[in-house]
Amino acid sequence: MSIRLIDVHKAFGPKQVLKGFSLEIREGQTLSIIGGSGVGKSVALKHVIRLLEPDQGEIWVDGRNVATLSREELYELRREVGYVFQFAALFDSMTVHDNVGMGLKRIPGWTRGRISERVEECLHLVDLDGYGERFPAELSGGQRKRAGLARAIATAPKYLLYDEPTTGLDPVTSAVINELIMRMRRELEVTGVVITHDMESAFRISDRIAMLHDGRIRFEGTPDQLRETQDPVVRGFIEGRPDLLEVAP
Repeated sequence: MSIRLIDVHKAFGPKQVLKGFSLEIREGQTLSIIGGSGVGKSVALKHVIRLLEPDQGEIWVDGRNVATLSREELYELRREVGYVFQFAALFDSMTVHDNVGMGLKRIPGWTRGRISERVEECLHLVDLDGYGERFPAELSGGQRKRAGLARAIATAPKYLLYDEPTTGLDPVTSAVINELIMRMRRELEVTGVVITHDMESAFRISDRIAMLHDGRIRFEGTPDQLRETQDPVVRGFIEGRPDLLEVAP
């Protein structure tokens, strides 16, 4: 079983962002998608749960064509595919507990007690025990990221999509988030897809790494294969060398 994006094209007005994006996310692995700012990494990710729809191409999750799903089938898919937004996207007027439990309220038969129990389990998994009654404004940036992760795992998803999980965090907090991503794979056995331009994070957490460039996947392989590649575009990005990018075909 897997997530597959096949020849996906997406434009916003005259700007063509994805130009034949194809990628397979294999079950049981963590794959990071790297690339410069504004190249379409988050755009690609949002297609998986139909936050965006492609102009052309197909998205398949475990044999299901995402474009053809009914509203109820889409809700079911979104319970199976957790999404960790770049800035956590918590509702400021709601407590952490209520934010984490939002998706559980849609599940038929779940009582308030069962929801509360699951919320506490998820807060424990991300080391936020005792934070349920706080509001997002009372949390640090790293704590908000962890609360967003707790919300994403509440429905016990099979896949977790992380959109820039370490953006705006200091190195110590980034290391904590990286450890949590690895914990999710280890303890919950989830397949992870991580959008990032943080190369230290990508090398640490990933089984495979793909680079998006000019609307398509330029490279895909293991972290060791990425380190060894001679592709000037890839080397220019991971080494921070714009001179290579300027002369690359």
